[in-house]
Amino acid sequence: MAWGLIFLAVPAGFLLGVLFFGGLWWTVQRLSSSARPTPLLIASFLVRSAAILGGFYLLLTAGWQYLLAAMAGFLIARTVITYRYRPESRERRA
Repeated sequence: MAWGLIFLAVPAGFLLGVLFFGGLWWTVQRLSSSARPTPLLIASFLVRSAAILGGFYLLLTAGWQYLLAAMAGFLIARTVITYRYRPESRERRA
């Protein structure tokens, strides 16, 4: 196990998380204006899931430690994107 590669797996997981959750945010923004929202939602889910599963599979072939580090990066991306795109609360608007 190389620590340098572990530290590269975290940003890789972060990029996978940005791809997944950024794609989810983009899809949700387009649903209300789409003429056919169901195919958009299904296609988005399939593309995002395939990309994430493929990325995690590649990391798993290197070892479970890399997958674990990438999952940490993925969860960090989820936290960052959720914080960045959360709706404004009523207290903050006033």
